[in-house]
Amino acid sequence: MTVTSTVLVLWDIDRTLVYVGETDRAVYREAFRRVVGREATKLPERGTGRTMPLAVRELLMANDVDHQDVEPFAERIVELLPKLLATRAEQLRADGLLMPGATAVLAAVYAHPDLVPAVVTGNLRGNAEIKLRAFSLEKYVDLTVGGFASDDSRRPALVGIAQRRAAARYGIAFDRSNTVIIGDSLEDVRTGAEGGAAVIAVASGTTTADQLAEAGADRVLDSLHDPQVVLRTVAELTNRR
Repeated sequence: MTVTSTVLVLWDIDRTLVYVGETDRAVYREAFRRVVGREATKLPERGTGRTMPLAVRELLMANDVDHQDVEPFAERIVELLPKLLATRAEQLRADGLLMPGATAVLAAVYAHPDLVPAVVTGNLRGNAEIKLRAFSLEKYVDLTVGGFASDDSRRPALVGIAQRRAAARYGIAFDRSNTVIIGDSLEDVRTGAEGGAAVIAVASGTTTADQLAEAGADRVLDSLHDPQVVLRTVAELTNRR
């Protein structure tokens, strides 16, 4: 693989690198019960890529919480989520799994001298770190330069946040020409299109390859099973611009 300049590679987490089973939903249930004082009968839709703060507000409204209570309750739940997830690290490992090829492709990107691997995710920063550490993936990404839902609830805004952090750390300007997102959802595609990055979509989640292509992904892969395919695709998307 040859690139013309340093490239920022922004990884999505859920259903791209790891699948955490029912753990996230169990944490939402517990946080809702602690803050609202009753059980949630409806939970956020799976696999949408929506940021956690937006999912929490959806959770509250779907469960008929009074409008005046939504924002204060949402703030309390968002604060609780990383703390509750941290108590379930063993459950993450027991009920979750690494997506096929995730460790090998992360290692390949990390080892490449012209690639800067980081994260852009709908997870809060604390939740992202806990999930990556549960599967021993944190060593393959620079968590200091990522974009997280705790930075902004709007996913496209996270691209610019990550680019600015990476620029400050590495002394390189990052924009659409040298930034690539790798993710599985329609939100990942939208994040790249609106935020300023090429998108490699992976049909490993709840969205089909055809749906990802129709949404405007620059490339669609069936999986991450071949690191060389991923590296070549990153090169093609950045060299051609």
